[in-house]
Amino acid sequence: MASSSAAEMMKSCDTEAAVPSVFQPGKLAVEVIQVDHSAVPTPPIPILIVAPKDAGTYPVAMLLHGFFLHNHLYEQLLRHMASHGFIMVAPQFNISLIPGGGDAGDIVAAAKVADWLPEGLPSMLPKGVEPELSKLALAGHSRGGHTAFALALGVGHANTHLRFSALIGLDPVAGTGKSSQLQPKILTYEPSSLDVAMPVLVIGTGLGEEKKNIFFPPCAPKDVNHAEFYRECKPPCYYFVTKDYGHLDMLDDDAPKFITCLCKDGDNNCKDKMRRCVAGIMVAFLNAALGDKDGDLEAILKDPGLAPTTLDPAEHRIMAVDRANY
Repeated sequence: MASSSAAEMMKSCDTEAAVPSVFQPGKLAVEVIQVDHSAVPTPPIPILIVAPKDAGTYPVAMLLHGFFLHNHLYEQLLRHMASHGFIMVAPQFNISLIPGGGDAGDIVAAAKVADWLPEGLPSMLPKGVEPELSKLALAGHSRGGHTAFALALGVGHANTHLRFSALIGLDPVAGTGKSSQLQPKILTYEPSSLDVAMPVLVIGTGLGEEKKNIFFPPCAPKDVNHAEFYRECKPPCYYFVTKDYGHLDMLDDDAPKFITCLCKDGDNNCKDKMRRCVAGIMVAFLNAALGDKDGDLEAILKDPGLAPTTLDPAEHRIMAVDRANY
């Protein structure tokens, strides 16, 4: 597939003051690669890969899409990440209209994709580009966030041969309410109870808990959204909320209206700021978690105003806290 640079694909909506480079497209040209049943070795499910074109060895991150969504709707987010030196792998799960049908199938499918990477990924990449699978991150948006956490926790009868080194939840959702969690249930409503043994980043949206209208429920309901996921994470964990944006605002601008109309979105029609904010925080976190380069992450925590959108809260926990006083 023909590709262009992240800078060409991600045009800013207006002029801004100088921000850390992680919030701007990186210097690397990227290539978008569709992998399906015709590939050898054949992946367990279709996969979208976005990788740097420049020869080198790069960390890998899997991004699991949300409920009733397609992996290509995250292309601009994936391009931003790849332009900063990450090989992005986005599987395409089966699309189901039944939100409460359970997540076991997607968890198993994600594990199979991870196990395909050592043999399958290198042959799909541009010439001279190599994956560094010892530095492998797992991320998921919405229901995909639940899938990612479940896989990292080893629940849902799925384990991988590879070891994940970092975990990211993008406005993760674990069901429609506290009493109706998605199966397998992972939230315990006990602080620091999700023991994934790796650094965790949770990015939430300020409008995810709000209804779009009276006909549809919130897309990220209270008690099963980002706030509870972060509360239950063990340190080290990081938490940022894009205060003025909604659950699907990180998708590409051409995402189908019949999908995006279901969720409360930001008042500003410019979603580029949201995508750059989310991708930039992910880049900063992965640089710290996988590469011991924590300067950008520390700068954002110290001054959240550096981000393209309002971040509130912007916090982290490095050490365990007294559970009795949490």
